[in-house]
Amino acid sequence: MENKQLTIGVLTSGGDAPGMNAAIRAVVRTALNRNIRVLGIRRGYSGLLQPDMIEMNLRSVSDTLHRGGTILYTARCPEFKQEEGMQRARQICREMGIDGLVVIGGDGSFRGARDLSLRGVPCIGIPGTIDNDIASSDYTVGFDTAVNTVMDMVDKLRDTSQSHDRCSVVEVMGRRCGDIALHAGVACGAVAILLPEMPFSVDGIVEKMRRTLRTGKKHFIIIVAEGVMKNGGLPDVHTFAAELERRTGVESRATVLGHVQRGGAPTARERVLASEMGYRAVELLEQGIGNRVVVNHNDRIVDYDILEALNMQKQFNHRLYEIADAISI
Repeated sequence: MENKQLTIGVLTSGGDAPGMNAAIRAVVRTALNRNIRVLGIRRGYSGLLQPDMIEMNLRSVSDTLHRGGTILYTARCPEFKQEEGMQRARQICREMGIDGLVVIGGDGSFRGARDLSLRGVPCIGIPGTIDNDIASSDYTVGFDTAVNTVMDMVDKLRDTSQSHDRCSVVEVMGRRCGDIALHAGVACGAVAILLPEMPFSVDGIVEKMRRTLRTGKKHFIIIVAEGVMKNGGLPDVHTFAAELERRTGVESRATVLGHVQRGGAPTARERVLASEMGYRAVELLEQGIGNRVVVNHNDRIVDYDILEALNMQKQFNHRLYEIADAISI
């Protein structure tokens, strides 16, 4: 009697991130190369519950490596958080012959993958989020591209700031994790970087600007992670910019970059990272292993138990923050 052909599903969940398509492509191509059938599940866990699936072939992922967003689309799915929704997902996997799932997303997506794994559907998580807020992975799929997008936008803003002797206050994404702000701030030479992980005061920023003005510098870049202003007692970055202008005499303008940070072609690093992770995810499912998350740790692709990964605490890079403060004068 011949062995049953293995069938796996792949979905993207939560916020979209550049490099998700590279991960999908790696999953599909790796699986097909091993005679594993692949079902693409559209719109995350919502598409699993409907169900909304398509069979993937080699050409399904052609010309996707360089594209941002996700060809499988993504959506939130409150129903999946309930026991009834998880049991329905489990039953649909049985009906569709799905032996395992690759879930590309963030912490919320991984919790869903763990719940399904515990109910008999092996799942492998791949961290896909621009915020780089997955504690178990040094880098997440989407982060490098987002930082490069911010850098490109801020470089353009600097041209006009320098021309007018202005201060540009730039708000970037990262409500709970300031990695985008920190890395982009270093890359752009920001005079100050405001993050959720570090306290700040308007007085401190004003004093630093005044000190820098005395050295002959006339224009400034300040990078602010979203949501930080309320921690400092200000409603938004526009109010913050107005306060800086009032107290320093430097014309100050605020720019909120918003969802432009989610888009764009993934960087080379992103494409390689996503490809390595997708390949490893299929390797695990082929062995019947589930309830794992594939991550980048010390420039190596490794995997952890999902619960272990979820319980890890994100370590803030204090040294990089100190470097940024020391050289932004």
